[in-house]
Amino acid sequence: MAAFGFIMMTAACGSSDTPGAGTTIERIDRTPTPDNEFTPVELETTVDNLIAKVNEGTVETMQMVVLLKNLTPFFTSIATGASRAMGELEVTGNVLGPTDQSSDTTTSQDIQNQQIKQAVADGVEGIGITPYGDINGAAMDEAVAQGIHVVTLDGDVPTSKRSLYVGTLNKSAGATAGKTLLAMLPPPPGTVLIHGALGTMWADGYNRTLGAWQVIEAAGYTPLVSEAVFHADEAFDVDSMKSRIEAADPPVIGMVGLFNVSYRCVMGADAAGIPDVPIVAFDFDPKTVEYMRQGRIKATHTQRQYYQGYLVPYILYGIKTIGLDGTKEILAPLMDADSTVNTGIDTVPFDKIDAYNDFLDTIGVVQ
Repeated sequence: MAAFGFIMMTAACGSSDTPGAGTTIERIDRTPTPDNEFTPVELETTVDNLIAKVNEGTVETMQMVVLLKNLTPFFTSIATGASRAMGELEVTGNVLGPTDQSSDTTTSQDIQNQQIKQAVADGVEGIGITPYGDINGAAMDEAVAQGIHVVTLDGDVPTSKRSLYVGTLNKSAGATAGKTLLAMLPPPPGTVLIHGALGTMWADGYNRTLGAWQVIEAAGYTPLVSEAVFHADEAFDVDSMKSRIEAADPPVIGMVGLFNVSYRCVMGADAAGIPDVPIVAFDFDPKTVEYMRQGRIKATHTQRQYYQGYLVPYILYGIKTIGLDGTKEILAPLMDADSTVNTGIDTVPFDKIDAYNDFLDTIGVVQ
């Protein structure tokens, strides 16, 4: 596992010295995001409302950290958003994560727990974290016991004492992807292959798969899951889809991929001899975009990683200055239940790639 990556550190007041606790700074201000058809207006408005509420009181400095599983492309958008928010808030903060993604999850989990403990020792007042799951719960709870607010993003540990989760509602996201595909299918009967995850150990993947399964089944089609394989050879994943497609009864008439390797659905369809089957995907991997430009993937569904990263420093700062309840009150338009902040997803049709790229340019990220 490579050493921790360091993305950004900024001192309040623009000074090279870290100011002491309680030091006041100028009112928070930020440059509005340019309008685009993909701009999440409600999300942007919520941030503005939180800033306005915080500006009513004394604006103080703060030290925080955002800990990511890694700094591979999926997480760089989160890092960009978190770093930008910290700069706007003029807090002292950094974004940390290993610079590559190890297949040894035990090592990765241990590193992240060490990062949490080090952050506590360094005196941070807030921690944002993309956790691996329950394995991080004890370290997170120890931080909370020290008076540090913890906010999870991208993934969650609902059994922990974290204050809020910020991210995608995976069951709803899976259902959205399923509904996108349904509009492209002939009437039932027919089998829809879901490139998903059935193992409950990975709750996010399972819930996303369940959401797609339920809407497909409710529409009268037969859902069939082919387990997505992330660390094995790509050919293994494609062969697995091929065998399921060939054995399906009734025949496969559509495919939906639910993760960043969704582009493999095209490869599976080709291997099984059904190149014209409608396919929708998830995330914005370059291979997915390439197949969209060819018309092979009809639409993809992107998580708002940038906004997950962008919201977390603002939420941590809000909790410090106006309290958790006051922050949740401002976040109400985005809240699902009592402790989940839903950042939503974008549905990007194959003929809207350039428009979506224009939006990404406005926020300075590559999905």
